[in-house]
Amino acid sequence: MTSRRIFLKSGAMAMLSLGFAPSFLGRAAAAVTGRKRLVIAIFQRGAVDGLNMIVPHGEAEYYRLRPTIAIPQPGAGRMGSAIDLDGFFGLHPSMAPLKPLWDNHSLAIVHACGSPDNTRSHFDAQDYMETATPGVKSTRDGWLNRYLQASAKERNPLRGVALARTMPRSLEGAAPALAIGSVDEFGVRGNAGASFEDQYSTSSDRLLSAAGNDAFDAMRTLQRAAGTPYRPAQGVEYPSTPFGKALEEIARLAVADVGLEIAFTELGNWDHHVNEGAVTGQIATRLDEFTRGLAALAADLGDRLADTVIVTMSEFGRAVAENGNGGTDHGHGNAMMVIGGNVKGGVHGTWPGLAEARRFEGRDLAVTTDFRDVFSEIVTGHLGASRETLSKVFPGYAPASSPGVIRA
Repeated sequence: MTSRRIFLKSGAMAMLSLGFAPSFLGRAAAAVTGRKRLVIAIFQRGAVDGLNMIVPHGEAEYYRLRPTIAIPQPGAGRMGSAIDLDGFFGLHPSMAPLKPLWDNHSLAIVHACGSPDNTRSHFDAQDYMETATPGVKSTRDGWLNRYLQASAKERNPLRGVALARTMPRSLEGAAPALAIGSVDEFGVRGNAGASFEDQYSTSSDRLLSAAGNDAFDAMRTLQRAAGTPYRPAQGVEYPSTPFGKALEEIARLAVADVGLEIAFTELGNWDHHVNEGAVTGQIATRLDEFTRGLAALAADLGDRLADTVIVTMSEFGRAVAENGNGGTDHGHGNAMMVIGGNVKGGVHGTWPGLAEARRFEGRDLAVTTDFRDVFSEIVTGHLGASRETLSKVFPGYAPASSPGVIRA
């Protein structure tokens, strides 16, 4: 059986997942459509410390349990302090670039959010979040791909694109999707000048040859539609890192109106068991890159942000108490952020408190909002999916409540 996936390597890996006959590919990619509603999913891999990201500075227990790594209350730290949001929660000081989005009500935060499954395994928790089937290891496709399957009105492989070296679990599945390092690297030449295009065109396997040729047609169409070189909007500066570049590429595809509906990228290295730091240190450095990137993306999208939702996620949170190494161990509840023009700003969800009796297993922030409730609201409230579609995207799950992050 011929594989439904073709791997092409240039400076970066690009993966094209074909959920249809290869002859459709070139025509689908060439059918550049008008503006569509867009979801940009960003995974903080490694389990970000949500309590030091979205700081509960009104919670005394937070300071008692984190004597060296807690973020000082607003105005209380000489080296920096939490940026107050509502009198109880605040942003880590490295997240100042997001404060304007909060002020104009386009940033929503869902705290004490996460999975009902209690695993503390990075691999399992990430898999459960990306498949949106907590506790079920046999799920074959990701929730973003299931949305593409259930809502397909056109067979355009540019509906779902991951700016990543490999296809993320959330976009795996039968619907066509792309995983690319960058638009520029999504090229047609391999190592030592060998042309992949030549190799595919001369293949003795007719189906493989046709699929290869269509894949390269899609590459050229993608490059023409996006345009090169790309220049961000005036005044916008992305972090000069792979994460910053990935966000810039997403903006590039979004403003090019190639039919993009789902985009994905990720930032790792959030697993701070040792020397996490507080207003400075590891988490501060990581949050600086992360939020400068988010702020640049929002600004670069311009009026495109009006029909875009950016959602951040991480597989689980960290323990409430710091450990003996100045870090935090694997926990449970965490914080998600949702940014966009149709977002209802504010802090959403039910805060359970950090007193021992209120903590999950006596040690972690409890989960009061299932992450699927946030995903579901984005799929229905923003993307406009029907209840029937929702049941296909989240099989066996009916949202218990609506966090209220999307405006009616």
